[in-house]
Amino acid sequence: MLKTTPAQAKRIHRLVRKACCNFYHGDCLLLDDGESHKCVQLISIHGIYCNYFLSAVLPAEKEMYGEICKNQNLTATMQQKGNDYEKL
Repeated sequence: MLKTTPAQAKRIHRLVRKACCNFYHGDCLLLDDGESHKCVQLISIHGIYCNYFLSAVLPAEKEMYGEICKNQNLTATMQQKGNDYEKL
C-alpha cells in the first residue's frame, strides 16, 4: 500500500472516475464475482490499495504519480524489480 494525503486521495478519486476502465457505477469490474463490489480506491482515503490503479491508471497522471512515488521513494524500487514503470 502506498500512503496518500487527503488532498491526494481527492485527486485519486477523480482520476478513478475519469480514467479507470474497471470502474462502473461505483463498483470494480475486476472484483466482480457475480456480486457487486465497491471500488477499493473510492473507499480509501489513506492509500493506494488497487494494483491495477497503481500500474495502469496512475502513471498516466505523471505529476501525481511522481509526487506519490517520490514521497514513498518507490521509483527506484519499482524499476529494480523489472516493472514497466517509467523513469521520472
